[in-house]
Amino acid sequence: MSDSISRVRQLDLNADVGEGHPDADAALLQLVTSANVACGLHAGDPQTMRATVALAIKQGVAVGAHPSYNDREGFGRRAQRLTADAICELLLYQIGALDAIARVEGTPLHHVKPHGALYNQAESDAALAAAIIAAVRAFDPALRLVGRAGSAMARAAREVGHPFTPEAFADRRYRPGGTLLPRSEAGAVLTDPEEVARQVRSLVTNGEVVASDGSRVPVAFETLCLHGDTPGSSVLAARIRRELHALGVSVSAPRSPGADIIPP
Repeated sequence: MSDSISRVRQLDLNADVGEGHPDADAALLQLVTSANVACGLHAGDPQTMRATVALAIKQGVAVGAHPSYNDREGFGRRAQRLTADAICELLLYQIGALDAIARVEGTPLHHVKPHGALYNQAESDAALAAAIIAAVRAFDPALRLVGRAGSAMARAAREVGHPFTPEAFADRRYRPGGTLLPRSEAGAVLTDPEEVARQVRSLVTNGEVVASDGSRVPVAFETLCLHGDTPGSSVLAARIRRELHALGVSVSAPRSPGADIIPP
């Protein structure tokens, strides 16, 4: 990313919301700049989706879709194997539902970020990554996809010239190879505000994180993610904002072609 703070002046701060934590969402949406809204298959329902979108608009937060496998019981975190057609249908169903709600509330969608196992599998599965890109492009070829730099999703997006925003994680431990430490392993989720602040500082100032084995891993990113279901997520978000302010980094959502927030 950079070996100097002079290279990092602006970042997006995104959070996964609409997943059954309304109080945390209300606090988070006052602090983040992009919202990844659950689309009903791993969490959420029409009422939650609409309320979350309305609150995001009220706070001036860019609204994005957070589609997943159809897996409420496993919170979308169980791996599946689907055909490219099934992936397309799965994503079109969820993106379309949230887009309809967002437009009624007064904003277009700004981005798509896959959730859980869908995201994790697409980090290395080229066919799945290509199917995700194809589905998003079928819906709107200008709709940004959010994912990890260096992943199969990033490569698939680059191959067809699709808008892609690389992200880093403020509240997750990394493995030496640059992927995330599985949630099943101890220490995978960072919940201490100062530990999160240290990771953010390392990302911003050095473009790297300290991995689970103590090694330093380069991470390219334009947006920072904080999970809404991480314990104390709003406290972590406030700490991240303070850290970014101290580092001289402004926070705002990326602009998408033709996708400007419409004031309420």
